[in-house]
Amino acid sequence: MSTSGPARPPKKDRREEAREHARLMRAEQVKRESRRRLFLRGGIGIGLLALVAIVTLVIVNTVNAPTAPGPANMASDGILLGSDGTTVSAASTPALEADADPTATDQTALADTANIVMYVDYLCPICGDFENTNGEQITSWVTAGNATVEVHPISILDRLSSGTKYATRAANAAACVANYEPNKFLDFNTAMFAQQPAENSSGLSDAELASLVEAAGVTETEVASCITDQTYSGWVDASTQRALDGPIPNSDIEQVKGTPTILVNGASYTGSFTDAAAFEAFVTAQMTTAGE
Repeated sequence: MSTSGPARPPKKDRREEAREHARLMRAEQVKRESRRRLFLRGGIGIGLLALVAIVTLVIVNTVNAPTAPGPANMASDGILLGSDGTTVSAASTPALEADADPTATDQTALADTANIVMYVDYLCPICGDFENTNGEQITSWVTAGNATVEVHPISILDRLSSGTKYATRAANAAACVANYEPNKFLDFNTAMFAQQPAENSSGLSDAELASLVEAAGVTETEVASCITDQTYSGWVDASTQRALDGPIPNSDIEQVKGTPTILVNGASYTGSFTDAAAFEAFVTAQMTTAGE
């Protein structure tokens, strides 16, 4: 009995079978290549569509995101305070409309005074040091009519308030006071730094801010709801960005790079923030230069 396998096909048939097998393999390879190219084209197309969608979203958001209107008495993005020799009062200016550019203070009418401009963040500990060292001195100069002070509250330290955006909320509170009871702004400013929370804390709550404002002598009832509603938080964002981008008017600097930024008659103060004598000497020097 034979134990061999099935009979092999003739040689000619084996060649035909090999050719057919090769043809089928090539056809399958062509299909695989075709599917791969289609997939790649689809992937690139999806990527481009996603990119277009992202760019369009950015453009739409940029174009359609209006800046909130600002508070009254801060047309320069700061509040200007001076005195007739007895009583401190704020310069009255209309509120900035949404997307309007601020109007720089005309310092030519202030030639006989030291014009102090301060960019501050109410969470900034060095701002607190400067206020604690020089605040009373500045207030006495302003009250006597020897100086003006223009305070620009900005918000650059939200990241250090445990997610509560205290720097923005505090600057918003400043804008609320400027809008409703501007002549109390210096008292408010002093109180804010006297009760300044530490960095990396949650800061004061809106209710605590409202209580602090009231304790500083602000009596207008609208201020509390202005603080709670964060009425001017959009303006705070915009004015902060303007300070960081520059240009800074009436100044020898291009932009604000940190807080506090202190200017006297346009010259930036680079001395110690905890040395009252050094700051007084700087102010005196700028007044001497202005009189020459």
